[in-house]
Amino acid sequence: MTFVVTESCIKCKYTECVEVCPVDCFHEGPNMLVIDPEDCIDCAMCEPECPVNAIVSEDDLTETQLEFLSLNEQLASKWPVITSMISAPEDAEKWKSVVNKRDYLEE
Repeated sequence: MTFVVTESCIKCKYTECVEVCPVDCFHEGPNMLVIDPEDCIDCAMCEPECPVNAIVSEDDLTETQLEFLSLNEQLASKWPVITSMISAPEDAEKWKSVVNKRDYLEE
């Protein structure tokens, strides 16, 4: 099992989760983070750290979130690993409560 970063992360990209990950399984894209399912050890340390609740256990994905399981795997193979916290985008607060952000994902 793995944890999955879902669309709530898009345009927010808070990185508190990166700081607690013991295996460096997060990858950074232009406006979102993803988890490499091959590296995730299912420790659940990242989930409570996310201020927008974007990290979900694979077993708890809703039907509308299912596509993010394969997206995390696909994008983790293209994006670089991120191992330390960085500042969130300047407009992250504006996007924090926005739903249906999938179309804004920059791959």
